[in-house]
Amino acid sequence: MSAAAPADGAVLDVAAAKQRVCEEIDRLAPELLDVSHRIHARPELAFEEHHAHDLLTGVLADHGLAVRRRAYDVDTAFEARAGDGDGPLVAVVCEYDALPDIGHACGHNIIAASGLGAGLALASLAGEAGARVAVMGTPAEEGGGGKELMLRRGAFSDADAAMMVHPANHELSVFSAVAVHRLTASYTGAAAHAAAAPEKGRNALDAAVLGYNAVAALRQHIGSDERIHGVFTDGGAKPNIVPMTAASEWYVRSTNLASLESLKRRVAACLQAGADAAACEVELQWGDPAYADMKDNTPLLDRYLANLSAVGREADAEPSGRVVGSTDMGNVSYAVPSIHPLIKVAPDDVAIHTPDFAHYAAGPEGDAAVIDGAKALAMTAVDCWLDETLLAAMRAEFESATAA
Repeated sequence: MSAAAPADGAVLDVAAAKQRVCEEIDRLAPELLDVSHRIHARPELAFEEHHAHDLLTGVLADHGLAVRRRAYDVDTAFEARAGDGDGPLVAVVCEYDALPDIGHACGHNIIAASGLGAGLALASLAGEAGARVAVMGTPAEEGGGGKELMLRRGAFSDADAAMMVHPANHELSVFSAVAVHRLTASYTGAAAHAAAAPEKGRNALDAAVLGYNAVAALRQHIGSDERIHGVFTDGGAKPNIVPMTAASEWYVRSTNLASLESLKRRVAACLQAGADAAACEVELQWGDPAYADMKDNTPLLDRYLANLSAVGREADAEPSGRVVGSTDMGNVSYAVPSIHPLIKVAPDDVAIHTPDFAHYAAGPEGDAAVIDGAKALAMTAVDCWLDETLLAAMRAEFESATAA
C-alpha cells in the first residue's frame, strides 16, 4: 500500500489517516445524530426535500465546505467539496427522500447523516492528503431518479469513486439491485349507459383488466431476477356507466438494462392485447428515467468490507436474507466505480418499507449505523486517496464491467 506525500514533504500514513477520520466522526457524532433525527421527523417526498436540503447544506457550509445548493438544475440537489488540485476525488452520496404515508421506512435519514459524517471527516484531511471529497446530495431515489438527472448535467464527471451505505435488516455486502422502468397505461373506450345501451359502450376498464391478466400470465415465464408489479389508478366513475377511461401503473424490473428492454416489449404487448380485445385504445408512457442495475466495484467493495470489519461489523457475502430492489445508484455505477452496501439497523424479520423499519431508523440501531457507516465510508475513501494500486484496480474492473 502506498502513501500520499503532502505539500510539506511528509508522508501521510494510511493507518493514522483512518484513525483521524474515525476520531473526527466520533467528535461529530452528536451533530450527525441530530441531523438524522431531524430529517426522520420531517419526511419529504421526491423533489420536495427542502428541509433536508437546507439542513445538510447548512451544516456543510458551517464546517467550511464549498457548497453548491440546488445543484445541476435540480432544486433539492446539492454538492459540497473540499480539497483542491487534481488528487483523487471520492464522491460520498447522500439520499434523504421519504415514502408516502410511512415516512423514512427506507432509512434515508441514515444515508444522509452517514454520508455527511464521512464527508466532513474527509474534508478535515483532504488538503493534507492532497486529495478531494465531494458530498453529493441526491434527491428522489424513491421515484424520480435524481441521480440520473444529475448525471445528465455533469455530476460525478470527475469522480474516481462513488459510495454510499443503505440501511437494511441485514448486514450485506451488496444490494441485489436490478434495472427498473416505470410504465403508465392509459386506456380509452366509449361511455354508455351500462343497462340501457351497453352495446354502444367500449369498456376501458375491461381493457385494463384484460391487460393486467395478460401480464399475470406472463409472470410465469420470466427470469428469477425479473419482477412486474402493477396497480389500477383509474377504474371508472359509476357501475351504471361503461367506463370510458381506465389506467394502470407498472414497475418492470429485469437483471440489467439490456434484458429490461426485452421484458418491456413483452409487457407492452400484454397491455396492448387487453386494449385490442376490448376494442379500446391504449397509450403506453414509459417514465423518465429508467434505473440501471447496480455494478458494485469489487476492489472498492473489498476495501469497504475490511473497513466495516474494523468498526466491528461483518457483512455476509453470500446472504441468506438477500434484498432485491432497484436504485438510481445503479446509474451512477455505470458512470464511475461505485458501491452500495447495506448496513443492519433492524432485526431480520423487520423488512424495509414498513412502519416498523421507520421506527428502527430513528432508534439506537439506526444511530449506530450512522456512525459505523460514516467510519467505514471515510476509511474506504482514505484507501482510494492513498493507495494508487487500488485506484488502478478499480478503474480496470470498471472498464471491463461497463464494456460487457
